[in-house]
Amino acid sequence: MLQSFSYSLLTLIMSLILLIVSLTLSKKSILDREKSSPFECGFNPKSVARIPFSLRFFMIAIIFLIFDIEITILLPLLVSLNSSNPYSWYFTFMFFMMILLLGLYHEWNQGALNWTP
Repeated sequence: MLQSFSYSLLTLIMSLILLIVSLTLSKKSILDREKSSPFECGFNPKSVARIPFSLRFFMIAIIFLIFDIEITILLPLLVSLNSSNPYSWYFTFMFFMMILLLGLYHEWNQGALNWTP
């Protein structure tokens, strides 16, 4: 019991020493308000929060997320190439690629990929 208490006390003292050393050596300045303020997509955080947001930027971000998720789905499919039936693997791969290409064509046809009007 005494040994576990001494280890706990030693751990507490060491963490307090490390905390004090890190706070002493850190170069943060409380006076530098601009550097410590958040910066979100070019908006000034000290101005009105209800300014209009570009819908085109939002659409490009959504398209990027869709194709980013596509890569995470395609990588395990490529790893399973050696251990599965080649015909079912090819059918699954082509079906998935057809869905992605149809989605890309739909986005292109709707004009979501055009940055300027």
